[in-house]
Formats: sequence, structure tokens, C-alpha cells
Amino acid sequence: MLKTRVVTALLLVAGLALILFALPPLAAVLAFAAIAALAAWEWGGLMRQDQPARFMYAFVLLLFCWQLTVAVPQLVPVLLGVAAVFWILVVPLWFRYRWTLAGNDFFGYLLGALVILPTWAAMVALHAVDTWLLLAAMALVWVADISAYFAGRSFGKHKLAPSISPGKTWEGVAGAVVGVLIYGAVVLAYSPLAGSLPLAWPLLALLLVLLTAASVIGDLFESLLKRQAGIKDSSNLLPGHGGVLDRIDALTSTLPLAALILYLVKS
Repeated sequence: MLKTRVVTALLLVAGLALILFALPPLAAVLAFAAIAALAAWEWGGLMRQDQPARFMYAFVLLLFCWQLTVAVPQLVPVLLGVAAVFWILVVPLWFRYRWTLAGNDFFGYLLGALVILPTWAAMVALHAVDTWLLLAAMALVWVADISAYFAGRSFGKHKLAPSISPGKTWEGVAGAVVGVLIYGAVVLAYSPLAGSLPLAWPLLALLLVLLTAASVIGDLFESLLKRQAGIKDSSNLLPGHGGVLDRIDALTSTLPLAALILYLVKS
């Protein structure tokens, strides 16, 4: 199992490097769209849909990606803003009231588009500005996850959301915040990307904390949906790692917010 997990991880890293640094811009956009389609297919599984409905939903998401690319790219900032409102305001209410995807297919499909489509749009937007900017935003999520894991294992005593994800603790969240702040300071000090965000350090630190919180929320949200659907992984597409949604859960909440901040800073 460990060998399978390691091999899959190495292939994922190689695939990501290929998309980010070797493919031309249009091919990268198509690769991001393929990831979105796979995530949409898995979302249909969370809704307990049959295979034809899941494939059709994935195809519809691909059409939305194409329309946003060629017809209405000016709607991308609006889409990112709607996604930010969803993650910051709606999802905490979802946690409180334990809403589910069951019983309303239209709502479930609409919600899936709201989760997946802005993630694709954010990947495209960040990649268009600078490949390293997209990688830095994704790395922020990975740093938060790794820091939370080790801080939780070392100091975790107070459960964050035991009914959703029993292993997560408030100490882990604190460790994620510290890890991301250190990561942000290193990027600001040694990376040419510092010029992409001409912000004072206190404001940048606040934004880093906000992005860290978003990553935790995204992780918890998919954990809740899987628990409600009675499944452990969103699929078995990635041996040893579950599915695409399992790998991008925190990215779905963090990347749209990061892209929106970039739009606001640049405007």
C-alpha cells in the first residue's frame, strides 16, 4: 500500500510539473479542464448518481470551462467572488445545520459547479499571471496540511470537528497558520513573486491566515460530504490516494480566494 501511494505521488508530481512547465498555455488550460471533469465525475458519486449521469455531468462541466474560456472570460472575477462568499459564509452554515446533497439533484449539480468551476478558473487565472504563482498558491495548501498534521500529532488535544473529521484538532490548525506564515515570509524574502503582491506584511499575513482557514474549510467540507455519502474516498482513480477530489479538496476553497485577491490587488 505504501509503495503504491509513493508511486502514485511521484506520478502526480511529474504530471503537475509537465502541465505547469512543459505544456503551452492552451494545453495547460485543457489539462486543468480535464482535472475539473474528473472531479465532476466524482462529485456525481457523492450525489449517488449512476454512471451515465456522472459522465454527462463531467461533460457539462467541460462545456462550462470552454464557454468561460472563449465566450465570457470577463465573468471569471464574478465567479471567484461568488465562490469566496460560498466558502466564507455558506459552508460554515452547512457545517452547523448538516445540509446534504441528497434529495435535490439540481441543487447538488449546481453546488458541484460552484465548487469545481471556480477552482478551474482560479488555476487558469493564476497560471496566466505566472506559473510560479499558481504553484506557490498550491504549495500554501500543502504547507498548511503538512504543518497541521505534525502539529496535531505532537500537540493535538482539542478536537476541531470530531463528527466530521475526528483526527483534526485546533492545535493542528494553529500549526497550519504558523507553517503558512513562515512559508509566506520565505517566499516574500527570497522569491521574485514578492513583486506580484505589493502588500504590507501585516496585510499579507492576514491574507495568509485567511487562505489557511479556507484550506481547512475545504478539507472539512469534502470530509463531511463523503461521510454523508457513506464513502471513504471520492473514487479510486489515484491508487493509494483515493480520488481527484480527495487531492484537491483544500484547493477548491483556497485557489478561488487566492485568485480573487490577486484580481483585487491588480485592479
